[in-house]
Amino acid sequence: MKHSIFQALTERSFLMLWLGEVVTQIAFNLFNFFLVLHVFTLTHSNIAVAGIVLSFTLPSVLFGVVAGAYVDRWGKKRTLFITNISRALLLVFLAFAHTNLILIFLISFIVSIITQFFVPAETPMIPLAVKREHLLSANALFGIGIYASIFIAYIISGPLIILFGKVVTLLIVAGLFLIGALFIHFISINAKKPASKEKVVVDIQQTFATVLSKKPVYHAIFLLALSQVIVLIMAVITPGYATDVLKMRVEDFPLRFIAPAALGVLVGAVLIVNIFHSLKKDVVINAGLLLAGMTMFLMSYGSAMNKIFTITAVTPINILSFLAFILGIANSMIFVPANTTLQEETRDTSRGKVYGVLNTMVGIVSFLPVIIVGSLSDIVGVGRVIVGIGGILVLTGSIRLFLSR
Repeated sequence: MKHSIFQALTERSFLMLWLGEVVTQIAFNLFNFFLVLHVFTLTHSNIAVAGIVLSFTLPSVLFGVVAGAYVDRWGKKRTLFITNISRALLLVFLAFAHTNLILIFLISFIVSIITQFFVPAETPMIPLAVKREHLLSANALFGIGIYASIFIAYIISGPLIILFGKVVTLLIVAGLFLIGALFIHFISINAKKPASKEKVVVDIQQTFATVLSKKPVYHAIFLLALSQVIVLIMAVITPGYATDVLKMRVEDFPLRFIAPAALGVLVGAVLIVNIFHSLKKDVVINAGLLLAGMTMFLMSYGSAMNKIFTITAVTPINILSFLAFILGIANSMIFVPANTTLQEETRDTSRGKVYGVLNTMVGIVSFLPVIIVGSLSDIVGVGRVIVGIGGILVLTGSIRLFLSR
């Protein structure tokens, strides 16, 4: 098949990068889920859990752009390798000090700071590891890797702790970081280390100027940030959606929602590479925004959905799973072409800084909405909040569609 999602995997360097990404993302998400469960077990305090979440989200705001500037100076492969080794060593140390709450918070914060250097080195490596004609395929596979790793980590975090205990679980996660570093070691690229003579502050100023001066770049950053912020907001309100709207156990939600959404991301990525590859990226993105918005409108009906669909065998939970699947497809339609555009429109010498800007933007933009949405859900109900999010997506897609005419 001329257009296949697996085209990029035929290039050895990308295969090593992708395997390194999947293993590393599973390790990082496992660590985050472990921290939430472990801190709650130690303290039985929601404030402590909020603190640990803040410890691995705040560094993106504080260090995202600066980390991107240094990544472009140090070299991306080297940064990926060192950050994985560093995180593995920190987790080995934590395994033997996992009852000390202060150390847990400190190591969580340090690991997250190190991760800020990993993020702007990871995705910008894609154009260096594949031919230009395989870029869409590579980004589709990367999108699958990101969402699949979250799902896998979410599912296995609890059983790992139950079966092996906390010490062994931390050592397993450390081992995954080391395996990720091993895959990265086998990447072979010809990128030259940039010899920037500018100060980091000047470098960052020039990056912001570049982002703001290039319409495709700032549009892509906005879309990627919007996509990731929506995912974070959904993570905040979905437990309440499961219990209050659908009247289901929150423990059943990952299988009913996250699993079909992850499958939707996979199907969406395949559709983009195999069928939608001849369409303009903006057309695919706008369709994804409208599809996501309309899907969320339907989701807001919750337990009343069985009154809309008269087939008795179809329950609201079955409908939810289908809508989650569609939402996954829509997310792919936004993420894959926007990411590809960002890579095509930036140079290797500045790509790390641009992704650093994206990382910081997600941290800043998500902070207030996540807090507001959580409070609004308690006041006006989860269903109405979901309608509001759907409205924002439909409005964004409609405006983009109108402006592109």
